[in-house]
Amino acid sequence: MSDSDAGGEKEQESKRASRPVTAAARRERRASARPAGKASAKDTDKARPAKAAVSADGAKTAETKGKATPKRDRKEKKASLLSRFMRFIREVWAELRKVIWPTRNQMVTYTTVVLVFVAFMVALVYLLDWVFRKGVFWLFG
Repeated sequence: MSDSDAGGEKEQESKRASRPVTAAARRERRASARPAGKASAKDTDKARPAKAAVSADGAKTAETKGKATPKRDRKEKKASLLSRFMRFIREVWAELRKVIWPTRNQMVTYTTVVLVFVAFMVALVYLLDWVFRKGVFWLFG
Protein backbone atom coordinates (compact mmCIF):
# COMPACT_ATOMS: atom_id res chain seq x y z
CA MET A 1 0.00 0.00 0.00
CA SER A 2 1.39 3.42 -0.90
CA ASP A 3 1.39 6.55 1.25
CA SER A 4 -1.26 8.21 -0.91
CA ASP A 5 -3.61 5.26 -0.41
CA ALA A 6 -3.21 5.38 3.37
CA GLY A 7 -3.95 9.11 3.39
CA GLY A 8 -7.10 8.56 1.36
CA GLU A 9 -8.35 5.95 3.79
CA LYS A 10 -7.79 8.28 6.73
CA GLU A 11 -9.81 11.00 5.02
CA GLN A 12 -12.67 8.59 4.34
CA GLU A 13 -12.64 7.36 7.95
CA SER A 14 -12.73 10.92 9.29
CA LYS A 15 -15.64 11.75 6.95
CA ARG A 16 -17.55 8.69 8.10
CA ALA A 17 -16.87 9.45 11.76
CA SER A 18 -18.04 13.07 11.47
CA ARG A 19 -21.43 12.14 10.04
CA PRO A 20 -23.72 10.14 12.34
CA VAL A 21 -25.15 7.00 10.78
CA THR A 22 -28.03 6.17 13.06
CA ALA A 23 -31.00 8.30 14.02
CA ALA A 24 -30.04 8.10 17.70
CA ALA A 25 -26.55 9.41 16.91
CA ARG A 26 -28.05 12.28 14.89
CA ARG A 27 -30.38 13.21 17.77
CA GLU A 28 -27.47 13.13 20.21
CA ARG A 29 -25.39 15.31 17.92
CA ARG A 30 -28.25 17.82 17.51
CA ALA A 31 -28.76 17.93 21.28
CA SER A 32 -25.08 18.68 21.87
CA ALA A 33 -25.19 21.46 19.25
CA ARG A 34 -28.08 23.33 20.94
CA PRO A 35 -27.31 26.51 22.86
CA ALA A 36 -27.36 26.11 26.62
CA GLY A 37 -30.31 28.47 27.11
CA LYS A 38 -32.70 26.50 24.94
CA ALA A 39 -31.79 23.12 26.42
CA SER A 40 -32.23 24.35 29.97
CA ALA A 41 -35.57 25.95 29.08
CA LYS A 42 -36.81 22.65 27.66
CA ASP A 43 -35.78 20.85 30.85
CA THR A 44 -37.79 23.28 32.98
CA ASP A 45 -40.81 22.87 30.68
CA LYS A 46 -40.71 19.12 31.21
CA ALA A 47 -40.58 19.59 34.99
CA ARG A 48 -43.82 21.60 35.06
CA PRO A 49 -47.08 19.66 35.35
CA ALA A 50 -49.26 19.75 32.25
CA LYS A 51 -52.52 20.30 34.18
CA ALA A 52 -53.46 21.46 37.65
CA ALA A 53 -52.96 18.74 40.19
CA VAL A 54 -56.22 17.24 41.44
CA SER A 55 -56.48 15.13 44.58
CA ALA A 56 -58.35 11.83 44.81
CA ASP A 57 -61.56 13.50 46.05
CA GLY A 58 -61.60 15.87 43.06
CA ALA A 59 -60.43 19.05 44.82
CA LYS A 60 -57.61 21.15 43.45
CA THR A 61 -54.39 21.09 45.42
CA ALA A 62 -52.74 24.10 47.04
CA GLU A 63 -50.41 24.61 44.05
CA THR A 64 -53.13 26.31 42.01
CA LYS A 65 -54.94 28.12 44.82
CA GLY A 66 -54.02 31.64 45.82
CA LYS A 67 -52.49 32.66 42.48
CA ALA A 68 -53.83 35.69 40.67
CA THR A 69 -55.45 35.13 37.32
CA PRO A 70 -53.28 36.67 34.59
CA LYS A 71 -54.83 39.56 32.67
CA ARG A 72 -55.18 38.92 28.97
CA ASP A 73 -56.91 42.09 27.85
CA ARG A 74 -53.89 44.35 28.18
CA LYS A 75 -53.57 46.61 25.18
CA GLU A 76 -50.24 47.97 24.12
CA LYS A 77 -50.03 51.69 23.70
CA LYS A 78 -50.21 52.77 20.10
CA ALA A 79 -47.06 54.51 18.88
CA SER A 80 -47.26 58.03 17.53
CA LEU A 81 -48.10 58.65 13.90
CA LEU A 82 -44.57 59.85 13.12
CA SER A 83 -42.90 56.80 14.70
CA ARG A 84 -45.24 54.42 12.86
CA PHE A 85 -44.52 56.19 9.57
CA MET A 86 -40.76 56.04 10.18
CA ARG A 87 -41.01 52.33 11.00
CA PHE A 88 -42.94 51.79 7.76
CA ILE A 89 -40.24 53.61 5.77
CA ARG A 90 -37.47 51.55 7.44
CA GLU A 91 -39.28 48.29 6.64
CA VAL A 92 -39.90 49.32 3.03
CA TRP A 93 -36.24 50.23 2.64
CA ALA A 94 -35.20 46.88 4.12
CA GLU A 95 -37.47 45.02 1.68
CA LEU A 96 -36.15 47.00 -1.28
CA ARG A 97 -32.60 45.96 -0.34
CA LYS A 98 -33.70 42.32 -0.69
CA VAL A 99 -34.96 42.82 -4.26
CA ILE A 100 -32.87 41.36 -7.06
CA TRP A 101 -32.89 44.16 -9.59
CA PRO A 102 -32.68 43.18 -13.29
CA THR A 103 -29.67 44.18 -15.32
CA ARG A 104 -29.98 46.58 -18.26
CA ASN A 105 -29.85 43.67 -20.72
CA GLN A 106 -32.62 41.80 -18.89
CA MET A 107 -34.75 44.94 -18.74
CA VAL A 108 -34.42 45.53 -22.51
CA THR A 109 -35.32 41.87 -23.15
CA TYR A 110 -38.37 41.96 -20.87
CA THR A 111 -39.58 45.25 -22.35
CA THR A 112 -39.22 43.89 -25.90
CA VAL A 113 -41.18 40.74 -25.02
CA VAL A 114 -43.99 42.78 -23.46
CA LEU A 115 -44.21 45.19 -26.43
CA VAL A 116 -44.28 42.32 -28.96
CA PHE A 117 -47.01 40.54 -26.99
CA VAL A 118 -49.10 43.72 -26.71
CA ALA A 119 -48.72 44.36 -30.48
CA PHE A 120 -49.81 40.77 -31.20
CA MET A 121 -52.89 41.10 -28.98
CA VAL A 122 -53.85 44.44 -30.59
CA ALA A 123 -53.55 42.86 -34.06
CA LEU A 124 -55.61 39.84 -32.96
CA VAL A 125 -58.41 41.99 -31.52
CA TYR A 126 -58.41 44.22 -34.62
CA LEU A 127 -58.61 41.12 -36.89
CA LEU A 128 -61.51 39.62 -34.88
CA ASP A 129 -63.30 43.00 -34.90
CA TRP A 130 -62.89 43.26 -38.67
CA VAL A 131 -64.18 39.68 -39.22
CA PHE A 132 -67.24 40.22 -36.99
CA ARG A 133 -67.96 43.59 -38.61
CA LYS A 134 -67.90 42.04 -42.11
CA GLY A 135 -70.10 39.19 -40.89
CA VAL A 136 -72.69 41.53 -39.34
CA PHE A 137 -72.82 43.74 -42.49
CA TRP A 138 -73.20 40.65 -44.70
CA LEU A 139 -75.95 39.22 -42.46
CA PHE A 140 -77.98 42.41 -41.91
CA GLY A 141 -76.89 44.37 -45.00
